[in-house]
Formats: sequence, structure tokens, C-alpha cells
Amino acid sequence: MDFALSEESRAIFATARDFGDERIAPHARDWEAAGTIPRDLWRELGALGFGGLYVREDSGGAGLTRLDGTLVFEGLSMACPSVAAFLSIHNMCAAMIDRHGTQALRARLLGPALRMDRVLSYCLTEPGAGSDAAALRTRAARGAGGYTLNGTKAFISGGGYSDAYIVMARTGGAGPGGISALLVEDGTPGLSFGKLEDKMGWRAQPTRQVQLDDCMVPEANLLGGEGRGFGHAMAALDGGRLNIAACSLGAAQAARDAALRYTGEREAFGQRLDAFQALQFKLADMEIELEAARVFLRQAAWKLDTGAADATKACAMAKAFVTESAERVVDAALQLHGGYGYLADYGLEKLLRDLRVHRILEGTNEIMRVITARHLMGDR
Repeated sequence: MDFALSEESRAIFATARDFGDERIAPHARDWEAAGTIPRDLWRELGALGFGGLYVREDSGGAGLTRLDGTLVFEGLSMACPSVAAFLSIHNMCAAMIDRHGTQALRARLLGPALRMDRVLSYCLTEPGAGSDAAALRTRAARGAGGYTLNGTKAFISGGGYSDAYIVMARTGGAGPGGISALLVEDGTPGLSFGKLEDKMGWRAQPTRQVQLDDCMVPEANLLGGEGRGFGHAMAALDGGRLNIAACSLGAAQAARDAALRYTGEREAFGQRLDAFQALQFKLADMEIELEAARVFLRQAAWKLDTGAADATKACAMAKAFVTESAERVVDAALQLHGGYGYLADYGLEKLLRDLRVHRILEGTNEIMRVITARHLMGDR
């Protein structure tokens, strides 16, 4: 068993990390204060091939493995997990269009999405349907030439900012089998947005409710046929869980690096902080958690890439373990900085705020445990 990354994989990580260092980290606090991300940044990422990480090469995408994709998000999140996570959402949508969109839809939208001239958002959650996603109530009524959508989506990253939205809506009866996926483009009559949400973290991402009132879309905007949307959503979430775990891992690595530097420079009681064994143990615990999380994440990505029978369970377990471990590492790094860690100038309080939501989205960590337990029971 070879745990080493290939030369190509190391280059992918280095490209993402270096881009983050140069183009994201210096501006992350300003973007958070502004509550938005400059559109030009996405075009720069698109030029690197990061707008279609999982889009097939014959469709113009990068065609990366899930393992290599996690390296992109780990590297970018060392600069800002909020920006990296938004990119993950766009990539999930682009991959769904590539795999399930009609030829006409792919021809019209994939090119701009890959260049990130058009940014994509994903609309599953509703005010009354979060963890119980199959209970969603947004409806899409079929009529002459298309569908009329009515409903509300909640907590949508990019709401009112993105150029198109993949919306999960009910075209049939109750339960997962009645859900379909449709693409709704910005500017469509009946599409509107709520107020900008005032969030704890991920503040650079504009987040709003998405409102659909007699919103009509053509039949060609249906992804993969009626009744298949929930299956598409769940399949996409396996990869999304890996990505959000990678975002946590990158942020935690940045926090650990900062703590190692700070404890090597700061003095107290006549010696450097890292001369105190109690603080050495804290640094060691951070490193142990990071390395365990990294191996767990990459194993889960490998399982998804190879189609392992337990890939969904592995992705769920990795998402829960990595996001929780990473949050502990960031919290420990802040503690090692003392009062300075509480100041925005040092960046650690932002990382802690950004990472808190990672235990909630892409399926709460409680749902990750439900998935794990169900697989355990099923394997008996």
C-alpha cells in the first residue's frame, strides 16, 4: 500500500496553496467585511482549471479524481475556507450538469461554467427541510414546454450572486422518488432572493433565501430525467463531504502552522513558549489529529474514486471526523496565541468561525453518524 502522493498530485496541491497565498489570503479579511468575493477571482481560478475539477476531460474539464480534488480544497483553504467552500459548490453543480444535463444544456452552460464566467449555486435545503431533505416542498409542475416552480430554498450560498441555480423540486409524489433537479438561470421571471443573511462565519459568501414564484424553466433544463434528482443530490453529497472535510483540514493546517511559529517566537517566564512541555504536548496533539484526519480523508476519497461498496459510509465518517478534529486544532491554536488569538489581525478567530458551519452543512455530523450506523446494521 503506497500512501505517497504522485508528482502530479503534489503539483496540484502546490498550485492551489500558492494561489491561495498570493491571491486570496491578503484579501480574505476585506472580502469578509464586504460580504462578497470579487468576480474576477473566479475567472482566475477558472484559468487554472479549477472551475471544472470533476467535469470530464472530453467536456473540457480537468477530470480530476476525488483525491486530487481534496488537495485543491485543502490548499485553497489554508488561505480562506469560505472562498474554497464556495468553489466546491460551483464544482458540484458543474459536475452534475456534465453528467446529467442534456447535450444542448452542456453546450450552452459548461464552457462559461468552466471559465467561471458563470458561477453556479446549489438549492436543496428549505426552511422546513434540512436534514430531512426528502421532505422538501418546492414543486415543479410540468406544462407545455417546461416546468413552473414554486417554493423557497434556504441558506443558499451565492443566493442573488450566482448566475444559475440547480434546484431540487418535487415533480411527483412524496418521498425521494418524487424529486427532480432543474437548472434555473438568474434573471428568470419569478426568481427572487431574500435578505443577505448575517452569519457567524463564511461571511465572504453572500447567503440568501431563494424564492421561486411561478418560475418557468424549459424542459431542457431538467437534469437526468424526472424523479432522479434526489439520487443525483445524494451522489453529489459524497464528494461534497470530502471537499468540506478538505476545507477544514486546510484551515486547521494553517492554524497549526501559525501556532508553531508563534510559540517559537513568544517568550514568557524567561523562555520561549515552545520550551514548556505542556505546550509541546498541545502542539503534538494538534499534529496527531491533523495526520489522522488527513489519512482518513484520503482513504475515503480513494474509496469513492474506486467505487468501493462502503464509499458512502467512508465519506460520511471522514466528514464527521475531519471537521471535528480540525475545529479542535484551530481552537487549540487560538488558545496558544492567548489574547492575540482573539484578535482579527491574527486570523485564527475567523478560521474558528468559518469552520463551525462545516459540522452542519453537506449533512450534519449527526446525520453522518446515522449513515454510519445504518451501514453497520446492514452489514450484520
